[in-house]
Amino acid sequence: MDIIKTVDAMSVDMYQRLKTAAETGKWPEGTPVGEQQRESALQLSMAYQSRHLNSNDILTIGSDGQIVSKSKMQLRKEFKQDNNDTDIVRFKNL
Repeated sequence: MDIIKTVDAMSVDMYQRLKTAAETGKWPEGTPVGEQQRESALQLSMAYQSRHLNSNDILTIGSDGQIVSKSKMQLRKEFKQDNNDTDIVRFKNL
């Protein structure tokens, strides 16, 4: 089966399931994932990211299939563009 056709037909829910399986080694229900399944889940989730997601993650797969890593400075700049506030979290003194 062609991986591109599979990824193009994949739903967001299926992507989330595969991503969970690749990250944790278990399906969302808790069933263990076999090593071959985990490898396939990782490949499919990375292909999905490159085709469908415009991610602000530090490390992701670009549309050209290459790994994209971002520095802290780049992430701060993007975060400030998305949120005009400079504070991430505010705490009250107790």
